[in-house]
Amino acid sequence: MKTIKFTKMHGLGNDHIIIDLFKEKLPNPMEIAPKMCDRHLGIGADGLILIGPSEKYDFTMWVVNSDGSEAEMCGNGIRCLAKYVTENGLTDKDEFVVETLQGPLTQKVYVAEDGYFNDVRTYMGEAILNRNAIPMKGADDRQVVNEEFIVDGNPYNITLVNVGNPHCIVFVDDVDAIDLREIGPKFENHSAFPNRINTEFVQILDKNNIRMRVWERGSGETMACGTGATASVVASILNGHTLDTVSVHLKYGPLMIEWLKRKELFMTGGATTVFSGEYIL
Repeated sequence: MKTIKFTKMHGLGNDHIIIDLFKEKLPNPMEIAPKMCDRHLGIGADGLILIGPSEKYDFTMWVVNSDGSEAEMCGNGIRCLAKYVTENGLTDKDEFVVETLQGPLTQKVYVAEDGYFNDVRTYMGEAILNRNAIPMKGADDRQVVNEEFIVDGNPYNITLVNVGNPHCIVFVDDVDAIDLREIGPKFENHSAFPNRINTEFVQILDKNNIRMRVWERGSGETMACGTGATASVVASILNGHTLDTVSVHLKYGPLMIEWLKRKELFMTGGATTVFSGEYIL
């Protein structure tokens, strides 16, 4: 009988199964992810976070969604990684670099007095705004900001941002009034998005605070999304709704997002360990 050790963690309810590839081997992660992430027959999670060595940087992170598809990056997942490597002795640095499909991302870890992880400020890269780089089909390569877009016969005003993952942001008066299970898949699988799309519905509270709900491609509705929160702040700034430092309020708490001089993006937040165990492959 083959087993693999794992740790279940979450960032504001966006939960992940952490596999330490320094110690474990996981054959066919894209095949096994739907089974491990199944909330009735498996461990239950939005996806897998695989932590391994990097030839150039401190660590490599691979993200596999609950449907077995691979994601370029995961903002909540990278905070879980930071907590895991800090508390499990994989690094003694308070600043290190993680290699992702998005590129290298620097993590600045803040440790509490008892020596345990408190939170982390993550460099999220720079926002990609051109249409073809999202990607979205179309003849031109302009930015898509507050542009009318038809989904299932209904008009929505959308703003598109890529921060490692593609995001479509829609501003609404009340995020709780959105039937996310109904409309989310229609955005995700719209023919305009060849790589599918993550969709955030955002409610502006004031110049420094927004609320957000998210439908993630490959996972469905999740309680939080770090790249989605980052993209939502970029969209809020581009549309003139907020300033450049914003608290994004999610079901289980806030994330702080900064867009410095409309160039570098940073996310600050924590992560939580739920339990560890062994999974029978």
